[in-house]
Amino acid sequence: MNDWSKRQAPSLDEMEALAETAFRRLPEEFRRLCEGVVIRVEDFPEDETLQEMGFESPFDLLGLFRGIGLAQGPAVMQTGQFPNMIWLYRRPLLDYWAEHEENLGDLVTHVLVHEIGHHFGLSDDDMEAIEAAAG
Repeated sequence: MNDWSKRQAPSLDEMEALAETAFRRLPEEFRRLCEGVVIRVEDFPEDETLQEMGFESPFDLLGLFRGIGLAQGPAVMQTGQFPNMIWLYRRPLLDYWAEHEENLGDLVTHVLVHEIGHHFGLSDDDMEAIEAAAG
């Protein structure tokens, strides 16, 4: 049995490493869709993001994609344009994880795939297959 008495919640850096590992485990053809995507981990979404999306609590948003996805046509980088980015929110992820019977790595993979997938025009079935392929 694991001794949890001295364990702490994963830090931002540890969550970022977990996200990078999850990303590397995704199928190669899916990762190719994500060329240039930047993955960031923050504790919470910004207040402006919550207001824009209509969320009242910062714990309601686990991740977010911002950018131009393949579903919107070919991306042409404009001067001053930010790269496509995915944010994973550590505290909401940890809160969700604590309330559900799910492995933290699987949860991070799920959110990562869905943030990428919805904005790249993939169906829920496509995303489920990608998650299954990631193990």
